[in-house]
Amino acid sequence: MPLFDFFKDTIFLKENSDLQDRYDALMKLKDEYPKCEELYEELYIVKKGLEGENEIKYQLSKSNLGLYVLRDINIECDGLKAQIDYVVLSKAHCYFIECKNIVGNITVNENGDFIREYNINNKKFKKGMYSPLRQVEAQRDVYKKIWNNRLSSNKVINFIKRALSESNFTDTHRVLVVAANNETILNTKYAPKDIKDKVIRADALVRKIQYDLDKSDKDVWDTKKQVEECAKAFLNMNVVNNVNYYEYYKDKFIGKEVIKEVSDDDLKKRLLDFRVARSKEMNYPAYYVFNNEELDKLVELRPKTLDELKKSGVLAPIKVKTHGELIIEIINNK
Repeated sequence: MPLFDFFKDTIFLKENSDLQDRYDALMKLKDEYPKCEELYEELYIVKKGLEGENEIKYQLSKSNLGLYVLRDINIECDGLKAQIDYVVLSKAHCYFIECKNIVGNITVNENGDFIREYNINNKKFKKGMYSPLRQVEAQRDVYKKIWNNRLSSNKVINFIKRALSESNFTDTHRVLVVAANNETILNTKYAPKDIKDKVIRADALVRKIQYDLDKSDKDVWDTKKQVEECAKAFLNMNVVNNVNYYEYYKDKFIGKEVIKEVSDDDLKKRLLDFRVARSKEMNYPAYYVFNNEELDKLVELRPKTLDELKKSGVLAPIKVKTHGELIIEIINNK
């Protein structure tokens, strides 16, 4: 009896994702800088990507097909880089999977163009999108280049050489685009056949792999051990990304010399204390520094520079000239 008859599990040789690290860093920064809208926008994008990858992980974990899975693989060759969302190995094929978890519907037309349709505030949008299929094919090409270098150096064992031979490489190493949003309607009715078979929803992923197994007239790998060794070869190619995403996003969205913002109430109190002290120092009424309406506007807008304060129009030019730099220092918590 073939050894594969005993192998039905889905084995995750690598299941951590760069997106989880990004998400955790953004959540921490969001709590520290709740007024930074750019953080929320980035967090939304990262969260959607993470949810999409997790949906694919869920589908694969219950496949019962005998799979080795690697998530978020980064490879490099001669200056070329590729980030692969999932590499999935069955006994007959190796799949490169690009995950797309977008809001709205996707249509692939007769020319193979990808078109996204979505609604925002009851307004319909229809836009072309960069082909995720070309994206994942480019990832496969980088992998092929790496392995061709290894083939020429005779450092590859025979069963992997067989899988990577030029004649059957494309059939053995397949690409898939997986729409992971369960609410997305995927329309490939008029798409070219060679594209239609490569663009599927997440809930059809296991059926697709099963279909390919049923149609395969031969297995590339003869034993579970061989599949495992090929999966480990992918893992050995993975370039570990040691990015501190907290510092990365802090630098990108907040600034290199960032000072943690005080609350509105604290800022208002500090500005009130300044107004009292400044009016005594200048020997004129407190509202000459700024009145209550101007105070509220300063707390709301929080201009970070003297130029921003001038452009805001909150204070008259004479007030900006007399007190502006001191006010900016208070707002910047200096």
